Amino acid sequence: MQRIDEVMDEVLKRNPAEPEFHQAVREVLETLAPSIEKHPKYQDYALLERLVEPERQIIFRVPWIDDEGKVQVNRGYRVEFNSALGPYKGGLRFHKSVNRNIIKFLGFEQIFKNALTNQGIGGGKGGSDFDPHGKSDNEVMRFCQSFMTELYRHIGDMTDVPAGDIGVGGREIGYLFGQYKRLTNRFEAGVLTGKGLGWGGSLVRTEATGYGTVLFAQSMMHTRSERLEGARVVISGSGNVATYAVEKAQQLGAVPVTISDSSGWVYDPEGIDVELLRQVKEVERGRVSDYANRKKGAVFNTKGNVWQVECDVALPCATQNELNEDDARTLLKNGCKVVSEGANMPCTPGAIELFQESHILYAPGKAANAGGVATSALEMRQNASRAKWSFDRAEHELTMIMEEIHDACLATAEEYGQPGNYVLGANIAGFERVADAMLDHGVI
Repeated sequence: MQRIDEVMDEVLKRNPAEPEFHQAVREVLETLAPSIEKHPKYQDYALLERLVEPERQIIFRVPWIDDEGKVQVNRGYRVEFNSALGPYKGGLRFHKSVNRNIIKFLGFEQIFKNALTNQGIGGGKGGSDFDPHGKSDNEVMRFCQSFMTELYRHIGDMTDVPAGDIGVGGREIGYLFGQYKRLTNRFEAGVLTGKGLGWGGSLVRTEATGYGTVLFAQSMMHTRSERLEGARVVISGSGNVATYAVEKAQQLGAVPVTISDSSGWVYDPEGIDVELLRQVKEVERGRVSDYANRKKGAVFNTKGNVWQVECDVALPCATQNELNEDDARTLLKNGCKVVSEGANMPCTPGAIELFQESHILYAPGKAANAGGVATSALEMRQNASRAKWSFDRAEHELTMIMEEIHDACLATAEEYGQPGNYVLGANIAGFERVADAMLDHGVI
């Protein structure tokens, strides 16, 4: 469609050397033609041009002092992409790979993911090229305090609500919240999500992204009268998302057999021991090789990757573009029938094309991993009413939201003549909710 091609060309010109951002925008725009043709109003008022341009981009210096007394300097980011549906909402990522390109791609994805939850939240993302691995608790605290000293002026429970992401867990959220409270002299519980349970956090928030990814896979399988029970599942990553994807898969009767990190991957044919995984990764902050050294029958590998293991279900839960076209061919050859993305954009365009051509069940991250931000919105709801829900209630709410996201994607794909195309369904369903609100608000 010429209109979409023109917008994409402009994105490439105005955002040079940002390949992940280009990839994320192209993946969405290329699926929107049926909606734009059906609703000509979406071609007016430079709607698409405004959609791909962040409302605000914040870049700042983060100086901090390490344990040896040396001053270190990192760079901080917050991209407030779209607030048509509510306050900006999206995590903070602390990782050496973070730059403006990565944050923009994540923020753009977040717009549609948040829209799909139907929880009244806009899209944003932030982070820093600071790497917490190998740092002491005091170093992490000093960094977080310096980071928040700049960020605090840009956020608020009705403005922008950050959460965790890669490299930002309960420890980091605690330090960030403490500094925000110190600077503002307010206990504004709703300004951050993923908080500790004793000071405004929500049960199930820790588990939500991994749980939701598995629940979405289950919903897809139900459309073909299939079940997760007895299925062999390969999972990449070993952080929060992967850990709780393992747990939920086991609860539903599946057998998850792999985990990974940047050092290598583990194959555990009897099924991953989630309690040992938690001990190694969350308590000891160790590596997956430590898991393999302590689990009888588990094998640690430094060559190849988890996608070479025979499976029924694949859950990429590590990072962007981790599963390429060759990996997709291997999965399909080995009998994989379901792919549900736990990470953000973990499959390359070539891999996605192969999955769709093979007609297996494939769910993009903006739908399948929306459980985390959905439960963050539930945490905000509890904070606003000073309520504290039980685990069962919070998990029930999460389950209902994931089923509603699945059904919205499925119905939208059918409406536009491509039944079972969860990519098109997710993109158009999220886009139309955001686009309608943007048109209602005028040219801003």
